[in-house]
Amino acid sequence: MITTALDAPPAGVRTTVRVPLRFGDGYTTEADVFTFTGLVDGKEHLAFGLGDYRGTDVPLVRAHSECLTGDVFGSARCDCGPQLREAVERIATTGGYLLYLRQEGRGIGLYAKLDAYALQDLGLDTYAANRALGHADDERDYTAAAQMLAALGARPIDLLTNNPDKAAQLRALGVELGGVSRTGVHVSEHNLRYLTAKVAHTAHTLDLPIAN
Repeated sequence: MITTALDAPPAGVRTTVRVPLRFGDGYTTEADVFTFTGLVDGKEHLAFGLGDYRGTDVPLVRAHSECLTGDVFGSARCDCGPQLREAVERIATTGGYLLYLRQEGRGIGLYAKLDAYALQDLGLDTYAANRALGHADDERDYTAAAQMLAALGARPIDLLTNNPDKAAQLRALGVELGGVSRTGVHVSEHNLRYLTAKVAHTAHTLDLPIAN
């Protein structure tokens, strides 16, 4: 649970290294990758400075939760990989940061996420599967993300998200949002049920086709 931004101690930038990025469709760019000290959850979150992030007054920011299956292996059960690809290009164009947060499976971890997949194959939706395993619908906490943005001096920001809870948490943590922009809708036959559940349970701003 989050309370206020005052409860989060300051974090610092630990290292910065320039990294070339290349995606499966051939898109390439470069990023300054930041590591941090003092993050409250002790996890190794990363920030990718993209485009002219130093020269923009209001950087575009996506807080992207790690998804090994989608981001790395291209799983079509979610929209995480396409969202990551889209976000990198949009942020590189305008200047800003991609926060890559180690919050696999909406915070329940990789093994539990795969256990939830097995329950989804039996008919449960993604949220019911989490609850059946004894987890909350969404266990993510964005305190570390707020710390990272403060350490980077990113204030205010434009947030790239379809998740109203993400914006609400960051505002509660003292992050000034100049605006909130939606990501694209990356729907397929494999993830339509998953995305529909996100709209129904957590009010994600997704315009989806009507399922038959």
